[in-house]
Amino acid sequence: MDYATSDARTPLGATADNGLKIVVVGGFGVGKTTLVRSVSEIRPLNTEETMTRAGEAIDDISEVRGKSATTVAFDFGRITLDAHNVLYLFGAPGQERFWFLWDRLFSGTLGAVVLVDTRRIDDSWYAIDRLEHHGTPFIVACNDFGGPGHTPAEIREALDLDPHVPLIDCDARSRESSKRVLITLVEHLKTVYAAAAEATAPATPATEEVTKSPELAL
Repeated sequence: MDYATSDARTPLGATADNGLKIVVVGGFGVGKTTLVRSVSEIRPLNTEETMTRAGEAIDDISEVRGKSATTVAFDFGRITLDAHNVLYLFGAPGQERFWFLWDRLFSGTLGAVVLVDTRRIDDSWYAIDRLEHHGTPFIVACNDFGGPGHTPAEIREALDLDPHVPLIDCDARSRESSKRVLITLVEHLKTVYAAAAEATAPATPATEEVTKSPELAL
């Protein structure tokens, strides 16, 4: 198992006092680990296990033939938003046999990114179902695997997405593209929690921090 050490490329600022938990979730092999690695300001913690022949009878690898390792617990990375706010990124395992971990990962989560491979849209339904069950705000990011193109309307219909859920394209290998995914999520959270704060004032401290419009300092 590969446990990467957390040798910091960017030290956590002494004034950082508000941690915001974000989960990256989706089907098997959609690029969750890749996204966390590409955007984290520290060397991410990965819990990857080498895939073996024994796993072929359990995990469907027909669309991810080049995949040689898989997350068995979670990935962890960090992004500084501003002097006080920090995003902690948790990448969830994608195989069905590890889905029992998801509910624990969702605990205390402000929002989530559902990463989608449009060649295997069906693999994303469970992630969306669990997030909606928990009432966790999320966005959907379609990772570019070079497959046939689909219009946003077609993807929304296939995933049965509510109109207010942001849907964007991304390349999880690209730091700039992954940053755009997180910016989209933060902006969506600002909208969601601002509306909730107006409806149920006074706002909680966590909600107040999100609605202060922190900028991604990347």
